[in-house]
Amino acid sequence: MTRVVVTGMGAVTCLGRSVEETWRGLIENRSGLSRIEKFDPTGLRNEAAGEVKGPFPGEGDLAGRFALAACEEAMEAAQPNGGLSEPHRAGVICSTNFGGADSWEKWVAARRDGNGDPADLEEFDFAVPCHMIAERWNLRGPATTLSLSCSSSAAATGLALDLIRAGRADVILAGGHDTISYSSLAGLSILRTITADEIRPFDKRRNGTIFGEGAAMVVLEELEHARARGAPISAELLGYGLNNNAYHLTAPDKGGEGLRHVLEAALRDAHVAADQLDYINAHGTGTPYHDVAETVAIKTALGDHAYRIPVSSIKAATGHIMAGAGALEAIATILAMRDGVVPPTLNYDEADPNCDLDYVPNEARAHRVKIAASVSSGIGGNNAAVVLGRGTA
Repeated sequence: MTRVVVTGMGAVTCLGRSVEETWRGLIENRSGLSRIEKFDPTGLRNEAAGEVKGPFPGEGDLAGRFALAACEEAMEAAQPNGGLSEPHRAGVICSTNFGGADSWEKWVAARRDGNGDPADLEEFDFAVPCHMIAERWNLRGPATTLSLSCSSSAAATGLALDLIRAGRADVILAGGHDTISYSSLAGLSILRTITADEIRPFDKRRNGTIFGEGAAMVVLEELEHARARGAPISAELLGYGLNNNAYHLTAPDKGGEGLRHVLEAALRDAHVAADQLDYINAHGTGTPYHDVAETVAIKTALGDHAYRIPVSSIKAATGHIMAGAGALEAIATILAMRDGVVPPTLNYDEADPNCDLDYVPNEARAHRVKIAASVSSGIGGNNAAVVLGRGTA
């Protein structure tokens, strides 16, 4: 079977504007959540978010600028010897939940003042960042944008794996981007997904999530192609799973069946036995029902082995960055393999008998990781999971 590796990574989050800055925040047990500054959050269920603070360089919509910055970092890491020689064999798969939400907000504000040009909505188009990325790096192969709620970038990573395995591309940039806005957070509040106080994944007191913004992108590449050009290899993408619950818009299905099946599918695709996993980076949103469903799914899929490995969620540190969450969590998983340290689940203080796994409470932990899984799910019941292995020389 064609093997696919990760040769570059890029990230923009509330913890930092690069992969290493974000990773340092994670393993230093820091949270980047704070009161929103870019607009007045008064009236929202929670006035905090994982906001990227301060001015951000570039032109166009803010979410698109996040995506371009993450791609810049990922491509720089993946191309130590220059650019890609076969642009028709290179592609890009982006993902987003809210597109150019920042542009939408500005247009609405202008309309309230009796102004507003419909042309200003061009940057709201979900496909704009994908086009900009393809043009910036002359990527002339497959190019598309997914929107599968919070499993979007994990699904984008899986689709890229399929395309490379099928021989339709040698290199694909894959990931997700989103920015917070008043309207998107208001809508998510109405859906009762946002906590009124702190996000506490898997903790007994959990009562909702807190959203964030940013982007996360990975460069996926056919192994022999990467070797031939001397590319650095960070990890191998061994397999993935993708499904939906066909159950409810926001609530997980009974017993976490969808999440169990997607994790089992990813393990089968990767040809990895459940007891070979060393770590799981969980979706871990801190919502009352999801964390139980995910715990049950992991225990059902892994059996007793679920109690022998760490399972952590980074969302109390970065916020739930929506479409970019899956790719960011895959990056955190890769860095856990690289450094032998798993990031913690912050704000975990009170155990829940229904969530009884090892969630790495509050402090990063030294732990050798050779094979790991990252699990994502989202509104609409969409689930995705990826299985990753340590880099291949």
